[in-house]
Amino acid sequence: MSRPPISRAQRWLGLVLIATAQFVVIMDTSIIGVALPDIQRDLGFTPESLSWVFNAYVVAFGGLLLLGGRLADAFGARKIFVSGWIVLIIGSLLAGAATDVGLEIAGRAIQGAGSALIAPAALTLLMMLFGGTSDLPKAFAVYGAAAPIGGTAGVFLGGVLTEYASWPWVFYVTVPIALFVLAFTASTLPRTFRTAAGSIDVAGALTVTLGLAAVVYGVVNAPEVGWLTWSTLTFVGAGIVLLAIFFVIQARSRNPLLRLGLLRAPLLAAANSAQLLLGAAWVSMWFFLNLYLQQVLGASAFAAGAALLPMTGLVVLVMVAFAPRLLARFGARSMIVGGLLILAGGLLWLSFVRPDGNYAADVLPASLLAALGMSLAFVPSLGTAINAAPPMETGVASGLVSTSYQIGSALGLAVLTAIVYGISGTAPTAVDLTRGYSAAFLGAAILALVGAIVTAIWMTKPRARSEASEESVSV
Repeated sequence: MSRPPISRAQRWLGLVLIATAQFVVIMDTSIIGVALPDIQRDLGFTPESLSWVFNAYVVAFGGLLLLGGRLADAFGARKIFVSGWIVLIIGSLLAGAATDVGLEIAGRAIQGAGSALIAPAALTLLMMLFGGTSDLPKAFAVYGAAAPIGGTAGVFLGGVLTEYASWPWVFYVTVPIALFVLAFTASTLPRTFRTAAGSIDVAGALTVTLGLAAVVYGVVNAPEVGWLTWSTLTFVGAGIVLLAIFFVIQARSRNPLLRLGLLRAPLLAAANSAQLLLGAAWVSMWFFLNLYLQQVLGASAFAAGAALLPMTGLVVLVMVAFAPRLLARFGARSMIVGGLLILAGGLLWLSFVRPDGNYAADVLPASLLAALGMSLAFVPSLGTAINAAPPMETGVASGLVSTSYQIGSALGLAVLTAIVYGISGTAPTAVDLTRGYSAAFLGAAILALVGAIVTAIWMTKPRARSEASEESVSV
């Protein structure tokens, strides 16, 4: 079925909604940070269980992204995009109105499920609007820049809403944004049709979702209960078994959730590996840098958010104004490798933070270098992953690359958190914390370096159809 032509104005209006989606799903991971003490006091969370206000969102988000991508292919990206916002509204209202621990965690999990529907559908819609046009690199740049803006805005909004309203508003604030997007979706985003025939692979969806959730649960809970405890080994082991079963199901299914042939495409595999390690390094850096500013340098939550603004501003500037031009000139492989190396350099610099340091000397220059590296690597790795898939599987590819970034973020943060508190101890001084954060920054630098090496080796020159896909993002 043919689609009506899309005007350039409609493309850019649609991009506003798509970038807003990226903004919100990232904002919802960071906006709760300042509100956590109030949530703990009012709902009765224990110190050990409080982290699940964050983890419930991340586990549901990362575990359901592949299913969200498949649903976008099977039923149309716009329908799933709309459905995701409706689910997100329900989760936000429940999390804000929660009166006990169980309801709060359930609300956050529903929020994560809504975001898992929104994110891959948004990327598919972006490809429908800009695929095959000269504006595609710019569109990816705007989409990519929405993530750090959402992360920083979450810190600011969380502080302002918690201080001047109350903690439920860190969840309620999502509702008017969602209603704004829904109001303009029908008139702005293209109507989409099924691009994948056949039934939904329910068994595959269950095994990959439960498998990813079990692994993430085991890893993020390990710093609290121990890495070699029965609980950690059981969840991680069960997750690995479920993921193995998932791949067996995919190999035998006539309509798999993830066609395994996709994973054999060198471009797709390399780009997803880059996104996974980029997420692990970048999100961990942002998290521990925020803690260093507050717990060691003594900055307030609001001041710590302000300290991240130069980094966010640089990311937006480079992604929107420079990354598309550099991509056209140097290609995706060089951009990803170079960006990850620069990110590793910035993180290595941050590993020299001091307990009696200051923002101008210890944080600002190194964080700007890291932000430059992230800006250069994100857009080409994202675009390469999406374009490496056939048109009828862009939703799955979108879900896969989003899964890579989110799961990388969750696992990287969990492992580095264990390192931090293994070094700093249970009652750390500023010196102890600094030693822990320094180790985390060094660990993140190693992850970025591994990402650069993997990309340099794996992202070989494509052949045949993959080469055409690569040229559409100027690889």
